[in-house]
Parts: sequence; C-alpha cells; structure tokens
Amino acid sequence: MSNGSWFVFDEFVMGSGMMCQRCTQSNLQLPGGVELDGSRLFRDRMYIQYGVIPPARQYKSSTEGRNRHDILVAYVIDNKRYKENDRREINAAMEEINNYTIEHQNRSIADINKLDWPLVKVSYIHYYRIGEAHKKKTSRFNATPIDARSPTYELVETFLGAQLRLLRTMDIQITGPGTGSMYQTFLPDGSVVINVGGLIQLRAEDQNITYTSFMEQYMTSGAPYLKGLYYPINDRPKGIKRQQLVKLIREAAKLIMNGFSMPVNPRDNLAPDGQLFVELCDKDKALCELITGREPGTSFLCYHSWVEELIHERGPWREVIESDGKRKSHCPFNRTLMRELRDKYGIIHHEKSVSQSKTSVSKM
Repeated sequence: MSNGSWFVFDEFVMGSGMMCQRCTQSNLQLPGGVELDGSRLFRDRMYIQYGVIPPARQYKSSTEGRNRHDILVAYVIDNKRYKENDRREINAAMEEINNYTIEHQNRSIADINKLDWPLVKVSYIHYYRIGEAHKKKTSRFNATPIDARSPTYELVETFLGAQLRLLRTMDIQITGPGTGSMYQTFLPDGSVVINVGGLIQLRAEDQNITYTSFMEQYMTSGAPYLKGLYYPINDRPKGIKRQQLVKLIREAAKLIMNGFSMPVNPRDNLAPDGQLFVELCDKDKALCELITGREPGTSFLCYHSWVEELIHERGPWREVIESDGKRKSHCPFNRTLMRELRDKYGIIHHEKSVSQSKTSVSKM
C-alpha cells in the first residue's frame, strides 16, 4: 500500500485474540483511512491481488461516470441479527422498490429523468453463498503454491474473489452491524452504505432494556469515498419497518444521482451516537485518554467496548451504588456532560433510577 510517500507510525497494532479488537480512535475513524487514504488503497490492492479491476476513481461527485437514467444496484446483506418480522419487512420494502423500477424502467430517458425517485434494483444476498459454484472447481490456471510473486498471471478462484466482483457492482449496500459491515471498504467510489443497526442483547443487569447498536461506524467514517446512512436510532428497537427502509433506499438513490460531494466529511458518516462520542471525547479529555490511550494498567473493559455501551451507560460504564452509598462506575467519565450531549443529539435513553439497582461495583 503506497501513495508514493513513506510513513512513520507511532503505534503498530496487530490483532491477537481480543487484544485491540476495538481500538477506538478519538475521531471514531478507521486509523489511516482518511488522512492516508488507506481504505481506498487497501481496497484497490485487494482487487488487484485477486485479479479484479479496481473500481473507477471519482474525485468530486458521486455523479461522475453515471447517467441519471441508470438503474442503481442495491443489495441487502443477510445478517443474523434480523428477526423474523424484520425479514418480512425487508422483503416488503424490496418488493415495493423493485415494483416501482419494473413499472418505469421501459420509459423514455426523458420520462425517467422526471420521476420522483431514481430507479433501483434490490436483491438479497448471503456473502457465504457467493462463489459457492467455484468451491469444487479446479483452477483454470496452473498455480504454484510456493511462488511468492504477485499473482498477475496465476489466479485461483476464491470466495473473496467472487465477492469482490459482486461488490464492484454495488451502488447501495444495506447491512446490519458485524461481519457484513466490514465489506463496505470494497465498495466503489460514490456508493452509499445503509446501516440498519441491530439490538443489544437483553441482560438482567441492564434491566432488560435494549438499545440500537450500529457497531462498526468507524468503517464508514474511515472511507471518505462512501456516504453513510443510518436507520433512525430511536426507532430501531421497534424493529425494521418497510416504510422506513424504503425511505432510506430512496434517499440513498437520490444522494447518488444528485451528486454528493467527495471526499465526504468523516463526521457526517457517523450515526448520532457516533457524533456524540466524538464531541464527548473532545470535551472529556480524561475519558478520551482512558479509551484511546490504552495505557498499561488501564482496565481492559474501558477500551474493549462499543461507543453505544458508553452512551447508554452499560457494562463498565453503568452507574452503581457501593456499600457506602457512593455512586460510581468501573470506568470513570463525565456522566453529566454525556447525558447533556445525549439530549443534544436526541438519543432516547430508557432506564430506571439507579437507586433501584442492586448491582455492586465489586461484582464487575
């Protein structure tokens, strides 16, 4: 990976089990994704490595290289977090979008350009099924496993290679959090990622109250050639609804066809809770250092957590009452400031009074 310059890094992180699985940055970006253009460089290198031509570069607008009458390609990525009702609503939303496209796709270019909504074809996919047809096939090439040279002439068909060829065609990716979100880096310039979120598991210690979790927001904010949209944070606990998903898909299509500017401001690619975290980190320096510094002696729980756990005061951020009556959390932070910012960003938080909690700090 190179853009013609040498870089000196203050810290180099390699994954090892749970260590640094969630190395959160103060700006909630994928490190190097924006300032070093690392996300795009990594994307293009992977395409080349697997013998696929990298997506075309767009420099200023998502409209570059497009015609307004083009039919946009959208995919809903399967996710284990979708409930049965969610899947029904997703299918209904796909049917509505696709029926609109079928109804208008044979009109003249002039008529298509006057439609209220751009035309979109939506499909549902499972990443693990992409490339299954090649699983038992032998390579068309005489690959030599011991040859360390770049495989520009010897290519073996793989699942990732097949997935990249599909990702290269996507204009809109609709995904929940988790593994599905990690593929967004490979999308072409000028694409839109819709994160429909998930729900945190109900736990007795959290009073069996769930909340929205978008998790890998840093992947979106760290890819300035993409635009991120999010399911309304306060509505997601009610389940995915057809009307809202249709609205998001149409909003994504309009953004693409009207031309959103690039590079996208990383903060604009965060959900409300992600934007809250960035502002909180800027104002509560002690908290920011606790989470991002990863200094020796710091409790692992204080930096091995998603930002939504902090914002909804879960796990090590939960306020509990000690035996002497003092209120405390395992990981300290300016709770008053955080709650003020939660109101500022309009994030609804449901919780009983801490005085009703029997949890003790010693149990954490």
